[in-house]
Amino acid sequence: MELKRISEALSVSGQITPADVAELKAQGFRSIVCNRPDGEGADQPTFEEIHEAADAAGLEARYLPVKSGLVQDDDAVAFGAALRELPGPVFAYCRTGTRSVTLWSLSQSKAMPMADILTAAKAAGYDMNGVARRIANGGKTPTDTGDAKYDIVIVGGGAGGIAVASSLHVRSPELDIAIIDPAEIHYYQPGWTMVGGGVFEAQDTAKTMGSLIPRGVHWIKAAVAAFEPENDAVILDGCRVVKYDRLVVCPGLKLDWGAVEGLEETLGRNGVTSNYRYDLAPYTWELVQRMNKGRAIFTQPPMPIKCAGAPQKAMYLSGDAWYRRGVLKDIDIQFNNAGGVLFGVKDYVPALMDYIEKYHATLNFFHNLVAIDGSAKTATFKVAKPDAEPSTVTMDFDMIHVCPPQTAPDFIRVSPLADAAGWVDVDQTTLRHKTYDNIWSLGDVMNAPNAKTAAAARKQAPTVAENIVADIAGGSAVAQYDGYGSCPLTVERGKIVLAEFGYGGALKPSFPKFFIDGTKPSRAAWILKEKMLPPIYWWAMLKGKEWMAKPERLSVAAK
Repeated sequence: MELKRISEALSVSGQITPADVAELKAQGFRSIVCNRPDGEGADQPTFEEIHEAADAAGLEARYLPVKSGLVQDDDAVAFGAALRELPGPVFAYCRTGTRSVTLWSLSQSKAMPMADILTAAKAAGYDMNGVARRIANGGKTPTDTGDAKYDIVIVGGGAGGIAVASSLHVRSPELDIAIIDPAEIHYYQPGWTMVGGGVFEAQDTAKTMGSLIPRGVHWIKAAVAAFEPENDAVILDGCRVVKYDRLVVCPGLKLDWGAVEGLEETLGRNGVTSNYRYDLAPYTWELVQRMNKGRAIFTQPPMPIKCAGAPQKAMYLSGDAWYRRGVLKDIDIQFNNAGGVLFGVKDYVPALMDYIEKYHATLNFFHNLVAIDGSAKTATFKVAKPDAEPSTVTMDFDMIHVCPPQTAPDFIRVSPLADAAGWVDVDQTTLRHKTYDNIWSLGDVMNAPNAKTAAAARKQAPTVAENIVADIAGGSAVAQYDGYGSCPLTVERGKIVLAEFGYGGALKPSFPKFFIDGTKPSRAAWILKEKMLPPIYWWAMLKGKEWMAKPERLSVAAK
């Protein structure tokens, strides 16, 4: 008997024998539910035998038999009633446990988000994506067959989603394309660092989603609940189903604020801020302006995160502001990084270290933020240095800029599209899914080993568009992505270290060295960031104009 815990109230396993009941009693179970019909297997004990053993052990038992592969809606209702009525925790079994987990999944559909249900089942070794439509439909079998259908469906209306829609629309205006995204507002997130540094106004980084969706592209304003790649279908909240010939997946990352104990309760007050949220970036600048002395902590969680340079950008612009005001000598800057290096591409580190020294910042590597007490103004870090026992350290702060832990969205992590780590599993060159050949992915949610930046999406979108058009024409992939990413490191107001690199940390400069030497701080790079990149984003990238982003032809070796 191999017990698998589904929730605090329920564990399951495959077939048990009367002899197993005593062990269930010893482990604290108070009830048993049988979901396997008698006579299904030659060596299978009857429910009456299990019931007698349960009575002898002082456990309650209930018989809710379900034929294999035929879980009915009423069965799920009965199972939910059993969980409410029987003393818990409850143990349920069938031949393998799958029917029991299916019944639980359907019975919990109105009480739990689908992603949580699929996650719990997956953690126990059961894939419930096959009943995702029924879970989305409140545990009932859908009867609506009038599903929407498009040539191309794009999940996510962020930088990658709108850019690839525009690139596709420009190439093939006749394509019937739909973007699925529930958001009303689209944000230029690379601008939030500048908002936190007092350079941009927050409102200048936001536009309505409707104003950016390309003309002729449908906008489905809804959240995705699950994927059915075997049926070429995306399931929306409320059990609406959208069918596709080809699918592009680019919903962005989930900022997991709740992973840091106490963080959500104190964000935006008590000196706790983050440039990773539109409404908090102005608070960062407010804190910087108010601060004349004390300790300022800047945190960076374990990778991957979007724009890995953003946590230190906040530190540099803050340090520069304090330097210019003449108060830097009274401010203790601490950069607490869960990783072991300042920046992942070594060529840019010397220039950054000059500014670490200028701002007298202390670098604390292998320090991962795990808890914040806003009212006490303390932050607790788990310290996990190589070849040393893990420990914790608590630091006082007057201001703390937090970069939250980040993961793929729940509906991605539990989907058939994800790899073992929860990211969409693509070929890193063509960005096509490794298993489903009519699915592509770009942006922060896929598993290619590149930096997760808007600049990366700017290069990826034309690559995906070119390869989809080639696929529609019956050909193989024609464009390749080389891992390009860019991180304009704002080391002071008026100067930037323009990091541009591809797979393996190979430098990928866009400009001649005499104009911008990316390994050194420059005024030209600042002008690019402040004056040129925002309009390029709004009026080129999101409009299908691929300035300096033309897709690279796929090499013979890559094929």
